[in-house]
Amino acid sequence: MAFVKPVTLCDRGVRLEPLALDHEDGLRAAAADGALWKLRVTSVPTPEETRTYIEAALAGREQGLRMAFAVVAEATGQVLGTTGYHDIHAAVKRLEIGYTWYAQSVQRTHVNRTAKLLLMGHAFDTLGCHVVGWRTDQFNFASQRAIERLGARKDGVLRGHALRRDGTIRDTVMYSMRAGEWPEARAHLLYLLQQYAPL
Repeated sequence: MAFVKPVTLCDRGVRLEPLALDHEDGLRAAAADGALWKLRVTSVPTPEETRTYIEAALAGREQGLRMAFAVVAEATGQVLGTTGYHDIHAAVKRLEIGYTWYAQSVQRTHVNRTAKLLLMGHAFDTLGCHVVGWRTDQFNFASQRAIERLGARKDGVLRGHALRRDGTIRDTVMYSMRAGEWPEARAHLLYLLQQYAPL
């Protein structure tokens, strides 16, 4: 039985629904909003790679290693981006949140914080995770700041850890949050989200 099962999570006009091939056109449009695949420090697919990107996420789900979500505006059904769980280790109740990217037009809004609040809440409160982790490129400073604003703590840097799409080798910055730190982080996220109206 899978540790992480498909589920739909909603709050503040943001809906996370299990990523499916039906999301291909919407995900392609989200990536095109800002030509996100041109960013060196992300894994956003090019328009031609979108279906393959989704298929890889679905294969990870079948293996129990990943659970990807489409991030959708509830009011319109527009796909805003994607996020999800990966590196799922049921035996120690640990997983990571990642593969996150959004259309440029919704960056720096409440969408990311809401999505992370939903994912963290499901991980800690429903799945009973002991630890939730994040990782990002050493040069993705915006991602590092976003992770730190969630209340995660920096664990360290894995040097020479992974290939970027341009063939260079990246160092990976690792973060985590333990279950005991979640209540305070949740309270702070809810406080920050008060200033935003739902989508």
